[in-house]
Amino acid sequence: MMSAALIVAAPAMAQFKPSMESLEGLYKGATYSPYAERHFPTQVFWGETHLHTALSPDAGLFGNTLGLDEAWRFARGEEVVSATGLPVKLARPLDFMALTDHSDMMGFATDLRAGAPAITDTEQGRGWYEAMQQGGEAAANAALDLITNFSQGTLDPKLVEAYSPGSAAYDTVWADVIDAAERYNEPGRFTAFIAYEWTSLVKGNNLHRNVILRDSARRAEQVVPMVTQPPLGSTDPLDLYQWLEDYESKTGGTALAIAHNGNLSNGLMFPVDAQYTGREIDETYVMARNKWEPLYEVTQIKGDGETHPKLSPDDPFADYETWDAGNLDLTEAKTDAMLATEYAREALKNGLMLEEKLGTNPYKFGMIGSTDSHTSLATADEDNYFGKATSAEPSATRAFHPFTETELGVFPGWSLSASGYTGVWATENTREAIFDAMARKEVYGTTGPRIGVRFFGGWDYTDDDLRSRAPAVTGYSKGVPMGGDLRPATSDAPTFMLYALRDPLGANLDRAQIVKGWMDADGTLNEKVYDVAWSGDREPDANGMVPEVGNTVDIEAANYTNTIGASELMTVWTDPEFDPAQKAFYYARVIEIPTPRWVLFDKLRLGAELPEDAVLVGQERAYTSPIWYNPS
Repeated sequence: MMSAALIVAAPAMAQFKPSMESLEGLYKGATYSPYAERHFPTQVFWGETHLHTALSPDAGLFGNTLGLDEAWRFARGEEVVSATGLPVKLARPLDFMALTDHSDMMGFATDLRAGAPAITDTEQGRGWYEAMQQGGEAAANAALDLITNFSQGTLDPKLVEAYSPGSAAYDTVWADVIDAAERYNEPGRFTAFIAYEWTSLVKGNNLHRNVILRDSARRAEQVVPMVTQPPLGSTDPLDLYQWLEDYESKTGGTALAIAHNGNLSNGLMFPVDAQYTGREIDETYVMARNKWEPLYEVTQIKGDGETHPKLSPDDPFADYETWDAGNLDLTEAKTDAMLATEYAREALKNGLMLEEKLGTNPYKFGMIGSTDSHTSLATADEDNYFGKATSAEPSATRAFHPFTETELGVFPGWSLSASGYTGVWATENTREAIFDAMARKEVYGTTGPRIGVRFFGGWDYTDDDLRSRAPAVTGYSKGVPMGGDLRPATSDAPTFMLYALRDPLGANLDRAQIVKGWMDADGTLNEKVYDVAWSGDREPDANGMVPEVGNTVDIEAANYTNTIGASELMTVWTDPEFDPAQKAFYYARVIEIPTPRWVLFDKLRLGAELPEDAVLVGQERAYTSPIWYNPS
């Protein structure tokens, strides 16, 4: 029962309305509530920017029968049945997705299975159809032969014409792609982007890009995708940039491209002297790439693309999910000379050099993660891994099935990665807000876990700024977020505020690092990795590196315990070696404690035997977009 005193006091309390003046000095924001009148992004949305359905030739030809609807339903959190008959569901729905079927020969695989006359009326197509009907090894060989002919440009011209933009078959499939994205796009709940993959494959060297449209069907249906097969297509990225320019001019829409993980490009992804075409890297190239490719896919199923141990020998975490046997189809072996122009960290450094030389940094990209799965299933969790293709869906023997194997080398089946996802800091879950965040590079990639990361750069952050559960308020007011450029200097050295929170369903955090790259006055490019926050009471060694965190993985149970590591890490770090005359970039890398890789779950659930050389344990991670410093 309420007392008389409280009854009397209630009217007076209800009449009190604090003025802005009465709040002065109590809260530095606009109102008492720290959540009112905010205009900066307050939420991280999780998504997939690289997924294929049965409409992609190299998905449908290898047994994927799941189409657009299954892919969208799965990403939104529904349970579906995989092409191999297994029920599958995400642990948590995604917030957004770009479905990126290959633009070349889109829909060909589904028509091949159906024996469409446009295919069986050609000798090449009839042979593949008959082999597909036989199934087994004959079907597999036919699929490989078809893809080889595609990559070598030796497809029957009639087949190319029948499945090129402008043909009835192709345009119908593109219309279906647009319609499906429109049906599953639900602003505020789930964002479905209209997108495709432009599949430039130069003699087996991977130069793929994913094209994402900000727009709805009204604009997307005015165009058809860019392809690579002649006579309509091209494998030159400059021609893709022209397509993007033409798209925006014609429709009034907005688009961007995301470069594919470059580790299978054999040095072609980040050229510094000349393109594979022989054209010199000039002002036209650097300006176009800077404009149209704000993001880079740093991690995915086919390995990790941040750096390589030969490029970063002083980085003990550089050798992670490394694929370095050769190009995509292993028709050309990898050489050490190729590494410097296919990994993200080296590209970021080379971008500083090219900016000095040509006035624009072509490799000023943010970093994201995606799967590149060809199963229609956007799975990136180690305990829910459905492989690159249907042949790599869960089975007791899939760890032994190589992704590619030739006399030059092998990509072992066990080496496929359960990776990755993209975290986007946006104001709301809509096409416009998420696309705009990607365009300004306020994004980061993870190898699967949904680690929360905030990374800001400025000149006067202090440890006091961490004494809040809302660090972004100070982060934005004093500096710039990931993907930004440092404001003009107000102190002797930049400061960075880094906050990381473990995935609520995942592992504790081992450490948070800041990776710096810079260019000396004489043009020498440098890098250094700083451990800036870590769990426990470990002490850095003489080189500033923190010892290993330990390992709680139970191999037999495919389990780990969060008895080591930390649930959150935060720090304000000042660059101790800053030179105001040197161009530089900084990005954060957040690393979890060791956890089981997907192969251990196969052993536990399927009784799978594992190859002796299989890696059983890994340390998953997040990579933020960089923050750049330019003296001028």
